[in-house]
Amino acid sequence: MLLGTWNLENLYRPGGEFGPPDEASYKAKLAALAAVVTDLAPDVLGVQEVGEPEALDDLLRTVGGDWHVALSAHPDSRGIRVGVISRTPLEVVADTHAFPPALRPVQVDDAGTTTAQSGRGFLAVRTEGRQREGLWLGVAHLKSKLLTYPGERFFPHDEGERARYGAYALYRRAAEAASLRALADELLAGDGRERDVAVVGDLNDEVQAATTQIVLGPPGSEIGTHGYDHPDKGDAARLWDVAPLIPADRRYSRVNSGRRELIDHVLVSHRLVRAVTAAGTGLPGDGALRLPSVGADPGARRGEPGSDHAPVWIRVE
Repeated sequence: MLLGTWNLENLYRPGGEFGPPDEASYKAKLAALAAVVTDLAPDVLGVQEVGEPEALDDLLRTVGGDWHVALSAHPDSRGIRVGVISRTPLEVVADTHAFPPALRPVQVDDAGTTTAQSGRGFLAVRTEGRQREGLWLGVAHLKSKLLTYPGERFFPHDEGERARYGAYALYRRAAEAASLRALADELLAGDGRERDVAVVGDLNDEVQAATTQIVLGPPGSEIGTHGYDHPDKGDAARLWDVAPLIPADRRYSRVNSGRRELIDHVLVSHRLVRAVTAAGTGLPGDGALRLPSVGADPGARRGEPGSDHAPVWIRVE
């Protein structure tokens, strides 16, 4: 089984505010995305930045074959949402954007506005897997590190404003990470040693970031450490980031201002991590990743084909 995650970068039909400007650009984007999906040949793929369900349908028609689709009913203000495409039937087991009950609302702007929900919904599905009870999969897209300011600005008036809005973004991403961890707890159902669980998506920060670490659960036993081969009580609740299994020269999924970042992640339960035989970014066996370098203006790539992210994937026996 090949399981992965991929941010499709503003998958909209043409003519709207965020999608390709014309039909030709749209067809070029679909063709580029479809070529990757075809060559990757995933059995189950978590996807992010689906702007219109119809656009995802167009993509899968371009790919061809039979697909099952589940999409979150909680898009963000731009209309983008997470989803899952699969070669096997999908059962939606959760679709939520609420923070856990004990987590208070967080501040999001200078006016004191607060929110008690994630910007984009978290989707969880069950599908066929290695074991009789199947695979449990959660998909997320956490708050971006890209800062936005009042009046739809992408640049601050001064450094004080930049610092405050950086803090607001971090508050929100941390709260969303805690919410995702709560969903992971539900999927693990008390013991990840007995259940195949994966949590995937664009977490918008790297492996050692505090927000990414929140989702993992109990610390210790990471891949490549002395504790990995020594079972302990934490194994029941842990998730393992597969990043150390990705070849070092390919351990990135996006290029930000010329800097390589691994911000898209595949996290797996104790039983599933033992079944991983390979992990990677881009296409298996391919050469160097061909990713554009992106900057602070999200509109700069409007109309460009493909995606500014590489898929991240694992193969399990």
